[in-house]
Amino acid sequence: MDLHCHSTASDGVLTPTALVDRAAQLGIRLLSLTDHDTIEGLAEARRAAETLGVTLVNGIELSCTWGGVTIHVLGYGFQEQATALVEALDHLHSARWQRAELIGERLAAKGMSGAFEGARFIQQELGVSNNAPARPHFAEFLVQAGYVRDRNEAFRKWLGAGKLGDIKHHWPTLAQTVMTLKNAAAWISLAHPWQYALTGSKRRRLVADFVQSGGQALEVVNAWQPMEQIGVLARLTRDFNLLASAGSDFHAPGLWSELGLYRPLPEGVTPLWPYLEGYQQHHEPAFTDTSR
Repeated sequence: MDLHCHSTASDGVLTPTALVDRAAQLGIRLLSLTDHDTIEGLAEARRAAETLGVTLVNGIELSCTWGGVTIHVLGYGFQEQATALVEALDHLHSARWQRAELIGERLAAKGMSGAFEGARFIQQELGVSNNAPARPHFAEFLVQAGYVRDRNEAFRKWLGAGKLGDIKHHWPTLAQTVMTLKNAAAWISLAHPWQYALTGSKRRRLVADFVQSGGQALEVVNAWQPMEQIGVLARLTRDFNLLASAGSDFHAPGLWSELGLYRPLPEGVTPLWPYLEGYQQHHEPAFTDTSR
């Protein structure tokens, strides 16, 4: 199974169809497509999944803010037409276009003109999307235009946390985002809690606020993160009585992860996936508690 991956509907390089096909070839039978701030790819992914014997769980990775930091929250098994979710996605769709245009303007002010148009072209070459180009598309433009050596340098100098491409003011708050997912009957997980620039005490406060808002799980395992990080996140999961999730966070072949490949959950935590519709088709026994 894999509960965290991305397609060309956001910042991945495979179309939803190609992504599901790759998952099937790798033996994945339970998959959640969790594109950033959009469900544009779900219908295509579901059609592919139905023909390939893959169970697709509705998924999304929503952007929000907490304590001045951009945070990502994963939602699973939600009602796609829930009013709160539809309204939130409309806002995020506009916000992402505003952010992309502002990133282009800021890069142009630093002598890197044409970034917005270049990022959009790169995005559309991968697969037609109605969504705004994301930071990986800008990073690829900067590489191709010769402004940086590679994507790592693009994020380190221009697009990463605290750099000019790190634009937060368009996102809702963590509490608002969790409530949006609750109103859509989703299972809610805090994505990659170790990837935020937080001290240990501040990370714990983040988890406490996430729980108070209604969050239910932590992504304890994200691809091949170090075991010591996984151990800390497992303790937080136990301390706050949360479910534990895992996923590859796959974006493209040959990067930091591959579909379905990630470190195992440590012992002593309760996994999220048995609660997801479709799990029981491929695994027994499943949990019977369906409260959300």
